[in-house]
Order: sequence, then C-alpha cells, then structure tokens
Amino acid sequence: MRKGKKWPVMLLALILMVSLSACGGGSKSGSGASEGTAEPAATTDDSSKTSSDEKIELSFWSLGTTNYEELGKEYTKEHPNITIKFQNTSDQTAHHNNLTTALSAGSGAPDIFMLEIGFMERFITAEDKFYNLNDLGAKDIAANYLDWKWKQGSSKDGSFQIGLPTDIGPTVVYYRTDLMEKAGLPTDPEEFGKAIDTWDKFAAVAKQFKEKTGKPFADLTDLVYNGVRDQSDGEIYFSKADGSFIGDKNPMVKKAYDFTVKGIQEGWIGNTLLWSPEWGQATNDGGFGVMLGPAWMAGNIKTNGPDSSGKWRITQLPEGAGNWGGSFLTLPKQGKHSKEAYEFIAWLDSKENQLESFKSKGLMPSIPALYTDEAFTGFKDDFFGGQATAVEYGKAAQRVKPVYYGPLHDQTDTFFKDALKNVLEKKADPAKEWDAAVEKAKTLAERS
Repeated sequence: MRKGKKWPVMLLALILMVSLSACGGGSKSGSGASEGTAEPAATTDDSSKTSSDEKIELSFWSLGTTNYEELGKEYTKEHPNITIKFQNTSDQTAHHNNLTTALSAGSGAPDIFMLEIGFMERFITAEDKFYNLNDLGAKDIAANYLDWKWKQGSSKDGSFQIGLPTDIGPTVVYYRTDLMEKAGLPTDPEEFGKAIDTWDKFAAVAKQFKEKTGKPFADLTDLVYNGVRDQSDGEIYFSKADGSFIGDKNPMVKKAYDFTVKGIQEGWIGNTLLWSPEWGQATNDGGFGVMLGPAWMAGNIKTNGPDSSGKWRITQLPEGAGNWGGSFLTLPKQGKHSKEAYEFIAWLDSKENQLESFKSKGLMPSIPALYTDEAFTGFKDDFFGGQATAVEYGKAAQRVKPVYYGPLHDQTDTFFKDALKNVLEKKADPAKEWDAAVEKAKTLAERS
C-alpha cells in the first residue's frame, strides 16, 4: 500500500500541515484499556438538522479490504432516506494525498474519510478542517475503545477527537500447512510457532523450506522488513521528543534491513510486489510458505486465495509483535450532513459491527470488551482450517509495543524498501543502498 509519490504532492502535504494547523497538538499513545459499553449519545450539531425523510447521500472514501459496503447496505435498509456512496482504494498514499488536495482546494472532500494511523500526524492538527466528534457525541462512547487507540486520534488535551477508532493491526505469521508438510516442518500452530520463535530460527527454517520445496519461504521483502521493523521500542524513524530523524540509530531498523538482505541473498524471499496481481496469484497457488502481516491481512488472503481455503493457519511472530495500521473514521467539514454521517459511523463502529468486520474480513477490534466475548474468542474460521483465529490475534495484540510514526513515516519507509528492492532486483550493494536511503531520509527531514 505504501508507495512513493512525486515531490509536488509531498510538498502539498507538508504545506497542509503548516497552513491548516489549528490549536490542537499531536497525539500520544496511552496504555491500558477501558471496557465500557455506553450507547452512542444523541448528536448536538445544529447545523445539520434534517427531517427524517429527507433524501441524503453520504460519500465515504474507504481504504483497503473491509466489509463496510455490506454493512452500509444493512444500514440503508433501516434508514431508507440515506444513500452511502463508497469510493475504495488499496493505495494508502494516493488515498491520503487526495484528501490533502481536497482540503487545500476547499472542495472535493467526502462526508466520511477513513484515516490510516500512519498518516494521522498529517491531519491531526488541522482541526478547522474536520468536525470535532466530541461535539457530536463521541466523548460519551470513548470508554468503549482501547485507551491508547482512542488517544491516537485525540488532541493533547483530549478536547478534539478527529475520528472513531476502527481496527488495530497486531502482526502474526500466516502460513500454508500443505507446504510446511512437504518441507517436513510442523503444521500445528503451536509447534510451528516454536520452530520459528527467534529470527535466527526463522531464517534456518526458511533455508530448509527453500531446499525442500524449491519455493521461497516468505512472500516478499516489504513484509519481512515490516515484521522486524515494527518491533521497535517506541520509535521507528523519528523521535517522539522533537521529530528528528533517528532511523539510522534505531537498532531495529538496521536489524530489519540486514535480516531482509539475508533472506534475499539466501534466496528464501520471493520477488513479487505487495498488492500486485502476481502476489495475489502466489497467495492462491501456494507460491510461498509464509506471510508476515497484520490481522486485517486475513481479508486479503481470503480475497486473493479462494482456492487455498483450509490450507492456512496462524501463529506468532518471532521475538514479539508489531502493529501495522488500524484506522479512524473521520468527518471532513466540507461534508454537509455531519449529524447523519456521525450516526452512521457510530453504528458502523459499534461492538456488534466490529465483531462482524472481524468475522468477515479479519479486522481486529479496538473494543476490548470483545476480547473476552465468546462470540469473538470462540469464532472458528473455516478458511483457516477451523482455527480460533481471534485467540492468536489476541496473543499478538498483548505483545504489541505502540510506536510513534511521525508525519514523514510513509515517505521515509519507501526509501528503505526501495533500497531493498534494488538489492533484490539489481543485485545492488546492500551497504551503499542503506547509506543512500539514510541520506534521502535525512534530506527529507531537513527540508521539512
């Protein structure tokens, strides 16, 4: 999803951060979880009072694989005066750049925008461009959500809430049991997890798998790199204290880079691009053994690999877990129906519908009351061989250390992934590629 874009668009995003900043500060991650189950409060926005039978169309820019369109159809059956027009993409960068352009132009933004956490810092201070969901009733349901997740979308003093939390993305190992069996490796999730519970053991198993099957163990460079990178302690590329670039000093960034290079050089990482048709085909056909990805990746595996149903299982990542992604439902002020839009997203993001989103698309809930709910923990996914997948996601969620991203994370991450791509495809020197990526990142940070 994360793809580099040309400088003019990047500069536009940076201009937005400066020119549209209001009084709110950046978000901070908290800790702990609350398990309240308050019902959504009545909204108080006088500017959008409408009669119950007035025909209203809500535009919704959604991101990635969700079940929101299906849920939207259910909602409109109960609210026949409401029509919801979806525009979906899997390209995170284009998705957020399109909103940047619309906000800068003063027109073209949707009623509802799905904001991914990696881009939060770009928009959180532009309070004058978004409805404050606390004014619409969100403050009354805040206790329903993970405290740290809620605070990711809050101003420093908590008075401004840019969005309702949807999913979180604890990372796990998805693996093919049929291929592990061919390689003489364990197929039981607990046993396979033990076989790869350190990164050194993971690499040794990967070599064995390649030798036995002739296929790459891991699907592609980006996800292997992410798996190690996201185990960073509190920060990845940028300092929480002052926003300075620290990626070259973060041992987990260098470990992620070197480990991925090792996989390239030893031949156990595949040569496909994330989200490409070739990657999707390999997911379906058994072109690789494992995929390191977040809970929501289950939806992509199901979509891309219908013929592989029953052959997948889930186990834990070596040495810890990261969190990739997770989104918020926001309401840009260019939308004219904030009351109706809020009522819809509050319904869409309720406990019952977060459970449905998990069951159908693997979106890990941000409502902790579900974590002990039998409907969640007892759910067995036939696609994953009847495994209780929620249990594995729950284990991973408890291993996550939330990290600070910063507004330049996406662009900076691209530099390092492009470097790895050059090592893979052009046989470029890994050390020179690392140095070039660091220099690009430092230049970007200085210009910002």
